[in-house]
Amino acid sequence: MTGMIPREYIEHFENMIYLPMVIKIFRQDHQHFQTGAFKLKGPYLELVEAACKIAESEYRETKEYMRKKKLKLETGEHDDFATMYIFYHDGFTSRRKYLNVRLRNRTEELIGVYLQQAANIEKPSAD
Repeated sequence: MTGMIPREYIEHFENMIYLPMVIKIFRQDHQHFQTGAFKLKGPYLELVEAACKIAESEYRETKEYMRKKKLKLETGEHDDFATMYIFYHDGFTSRRKYLNVRLRNRTEELIGVYLQQAANIEKPSAD
């Protein structure tokens, strides 16, 4: 059974697709900064940690929203070009195919958004 997905739900379904990827990349990047040959690692580590915390907070909020609304997301078939996601909502099932290049590009865009948000968090003065 299929039905129209309310616009409000789509944002949350897509958060459940993208946020785990964003968080995974931040964690991997954090590890790279720790082990890399950077002279001063602190600022990079702090920025990535702060961005990851913002993404993790949004992910927790999204999971709670999904639980309350009884929404469920499953990953379906995938190949080199696209990934199928199955959205369960209000007794309906909706299948949506996302091009892998779109998934990669949107994930990269979101990483930029979270890094920008983290960079805008006020830090104590170094004076």
